[in-house]
Amino acid sequence: MQRRSFFQVAGATAAASTLVLAGCGNDPDPEPVVTETVLTLGGNGDYGILNYAYLLEQLEAAFYQKVVATPPTDLLPGELTYLTDLRDHELIHREYLKYLLVEYTSTGPVSRAYDAALATPLEFNFSSFTLTTRAGVWAAAQLLEDIGVAAYNGAGKLLVTGTNLLALGKIASVEARHAALAHEMLQTDSFGATIGPDGLDDAKTPVEVVALLQPYFPVTVSAASLPTS
Repeated sequence: MQRRSFFQVAGATAAASTLVLAGCGNDPDPEPVVTETVLTLGGNGDYGILNYAYLLEQLEAAFYQKVVATPPTDLLPGELTYLTDLRDHELIHREYLKYLLVEYTSTGPVSRAYDAALATPLEFNFSSFTLTTRAGVWAAAQLLEDIGVAAYNGAGKLLVTGTNLLALGKIASVEARHAALAHEMLQTDSFGATIGPDGLDDAKTPVEVVALLQPYFPVTVSAASLPTS
């Protein structure tokens, strides 16, 4: 299946799945927990890493949604279309990961998403970015996309199930293209700027990524319960 078709089908399936999600059941393994001020990511099997990726995609989707809703006036021709496409990609990634976080049990589907029991979704904080200018928007996009690529590169080895690794690998390839575009919008012919001397993108652990993204989260996020190898 073509990558574009894959995510279109996945997004549509995920949207339909939200109609049948049930509350979390009893499980002896730690599940993601959200209190008033702390979100602790964890869970049995791959669910912790999937929740980690889900949170990242929620952040990116919210960022592009904010930009598209109130774009800076100095965007160059065609750039709003680029940003809208990026927004749509992140929305599909978000919904697809939410779909992967459904566990099918003998009593029916159960959502393992960290926010399944939240009355309202998290609201991310982008106040440190300058989103009123073209340069500010693309600099913020570059920062978030570079961190996102490093996050996926570091998360793949922590997954147990091959199908989940394949899913995150497909998303990672799209995120790498996003990062290349953001670099190119700021400086021509810089699309490969994230590639290191070894020919590879950067890779970061969940703890490292969460520390970098903490200023944009409305709660303290802990990745200490996620696997490290």
